Amino acid sequence: MGTSGISQQCKGDVSSDDAVCTFMERGGKISREIMDLSVCTREKLTSVRDCKTGSSGIPVKLVTNLFGLDLPQDWQLYQYHVTYTPNFESRRMRIALLYSHRELSNKAKAFDGVILFLSQKLEEKVTELSSETQRGETVKMTITLTRVLPASSPLCIQVFSIIFRKILKKLSMYQIGRNFYKPSEPVIIPQHNLSLWPGFTISVSQFESRLLFSADVSYKVLRNETVLEFMTGLCRQTGMSGFTETCEKQLVGLIVLTRYNNKTYRIDDIDWSVKPTHTFQKRDATEITYVDYYKQQYDITVSDLNQPMLVSLLKSKRNDNAEPRMAYLVPELCFLTGLTSRVTTDFQLMKAVAEEMRLSPLGRQQRLARLADDIQRNKDARFELETWGLHFGCQMSLTGRVVPSEKILMQDHICQPASATDWSKDIRTWKILSTQSLNKWLMICSDRAENVTESFLSCLRRVGSSMGFNVDHPKIIKVQETPAAFLSAIQKHLDPGVQLVMCILPSNQQSYYYDPIKKYLSCDCPVPSQCVLVRTLNKQGMMMAVATKIAMQMTCKLGGELWAVEIPLKSLMVVGIDVCKDSFNKGMVVVGFVASINTRITRWFSRCILQKTTTDVADCLKVFMTGALNKWYKHNHGLPARVIVYRDGVGDGQLKTLVEYEVPQLLSSVTEASSNTSSKLSVIVVRKKCMPRFFTEVNRTLQNPPLGTVVDSEATRPECYDFYLISQAACRGTVNPTYYNVIYDDNGLKPDHMQRLTFKLCHLYYNWPGLISIPAPCQYAHKLTFLVAQSIHKEPSLELANSLFYL
Repeated sequence: MGTSGISQQCKGDVSSDDAVCTFMERGGKISREIMDLSVCTREKLTSVRDCKTGSSGIPVKLVTNLFGLDLPQDWQLYQYHVTYTPNFESRRMRIALLYSHRELSNKAKAFDGVILFLSQKLEEKVTELSSETQRGETVKMTITLTRVLPASSPLCIQVFSIIFRKILKKLSMYQIGRNFYKPSEPVIIPQHNLSLWPGFTISVSQFESRLLFSADVSYKVLRNETVLEFMTGLCRQTGMSGFTETCEKQLVGLIVLTRYNNKTYRIDDIDWSVKPTHTFQKRDATEITYVDYYKQQYDITVSDLNQPMLVSLLKSKRNDNAEPRMAYLVPELCFLTGLTSRVTTDFQLMKAVAEEMRLSPLGRQQRLARLADDIQRNKDARFELETWGLHFGCQMSLTGRVVPSEKILMQDHICQPASATDWSKDIRTWKILSTQSLNKWLMICSDRAENVTESFLSCLRRVGSSMGFNVDHPKIIKVQETPAAFLSAIQKHLDPGVQLVMCILPSNQQSYYYDPIKKYLSCDCPVPSQCVLVRTLNKQGMMMAVATKIAMQMTCKLGGELWAVEIPLKSLMVVGIDVCKDSFNKGMVVVGFVASINTRITRWFSRCILQKTTTDVADCLKVFMTGALNKWYKHNHGLPARVIVYRDGVGDGQLKTLVEYEVPQLLSSVTEASSNTSSKLSVIVVRKKCMPRFFTEVNRTLQNPPLGTVVDSEATRPECYDFYLISQAACRGTVNPTYYNVIYDDNGLKPDHMQRLTFKLCHLYYNWPGLISIPAPCQYAHKLTFLVAQSIHKEPSLELANSLFYL
């Protein structure tokens, strides 16, 4: 690339967005979370341009997992573009040749082979250097200054993140994925053949008034089982017939760790024709067998010479469009990571893992304090920070606010639950808001489940009566314990007047029983359905709790309303959107859309569609929103004055796409719905996983903050209208705040009102009589997409759109 236009770009300041775009054009790779920092939405929101903080509630002092990073006042980062003549691709050689020069040896630098960042400016705008390769070839390097960046620039944030990644490596941690772990301090769970590597996930970002470093505790779950051991065990179970097909189905897509270099790889294929005795070509073009390579490189002896090789496709870090390279891995040297869906159903195993991973606020704080102490005490880490002019500061405290608790509105009673986390006792004591009698329904079970079924039915009718939900005796059909028998019975006995089908399933093998039943009753012959495991009904002393939960779900599936909270805004529609990858159809995503259709926000309209896309961005929102507005109009004889959309399922780097692609779809449907005054629209991005954590100090120890804690200053971002809300309790471990980012807002609600409304909506999820971590419409959308992505794999019938059939 020529340099004629580069020097001109140094003149004057440019926006963060321009800096990011130019960096990418020149071959730089921007991390996805950094791309979101260049999206400035607050400047377009006139109601919060000057102030976005609320004032209501009781102040509470909070400790965070954020640490100050101080820089000299006039600190700047200098970005250079480096070209090589003759040009060559080897990134390793490019870095080695550049770093060998004394002009750069004593400077703080970050270089990816094309873009060079320095904290000190070179004397000349264009610097030319030359070096000799080991083969005696002379290479000329031209270093051209392209940009001077302030500390708040997204590119600077990325460089600071690179610096801290280097520091954690100096603390004997290994990077696996985005996080860093200490293999030297494993937590062993011998009874389940598992080990956990403790570590940290880290981030550097520009918050309201300063640069902050954030860290949180992370664990890498490793199975002390090699892929070869897994394959051998699978072969014993299945026999040789169909073994290769079963093996590929079980292993392809899993992540493995090679402990000889502490790197992770995704298994993309198994090459049954290649063995460890086969040869491959090294970088220097010489041929070597896999067996000899591991012996020479790592002093490892491969014992099984007949095992097939695993194939992993390695994508280029610099060019997403480049052809991926194939890496062949020896199963004997690969350890399985994570937990399979089958393993996660093992209660005892999950309990053992949770006991190690769920740290209390005090335990988490002790880990963070140790990390901060290690960074400040380590000589190499201190030198790295000082070279860049960075000073690692203290752990930050801030003040949050606790908003008032909510009253739960039942049919003829307003209750203040003793615990905001669970009001199931109130549900059994007071009548629910509204319900439809269940007069004609089917119950299908096996002969062996007859006794427990009768006991459960009696309990269900008793619980339903106290709730105000009238349950008549069903038509009970006894079948053999086979999936075909259950489905055949449904098809045979499903008359037009049947309101609901309940199946008492003998097994939790989802793909055999649950999936076919749900698919048939959600798509082919749309009738609300309820599946219950025999094992659930056999739990001693739990029948009343189980019957209450199932009665609540059945009421919702028939269009009933359980409870409400006071909503001051009387003509408000709230919407939840979530996106989930389909488990069966690769390259397909499921988009779920759930909207309230009455003023009390207790009745819902649900739509779902499968779309082919490479990103989790929805392109069907105009159709969904138009349908929801039509449904609202039918129920209320007019359009809502306000529409507030909560968008969940947003990945890193997708914020700009949401603003430019999804918001216009929603805005267009709202605007076109009426020729008179259109509804005012707000769009809020919801993130359940965010870096900041908050603790409160009580009696000289740390605890989770109270329910309803809001943080809208210091830990938020200056370019966003954002806040954190804690709306769930953690019985064990540390509570995770939910992050809300208002990316579009016509409503102009005060920050206090937006925060209170969001907290109120966390009370309205009918599948749990208590507070949840996100607004109810988001959780409904998640349940809908999960059902379709895991079990149905096609769009549910529109006949079920007016009920919460997916609970």
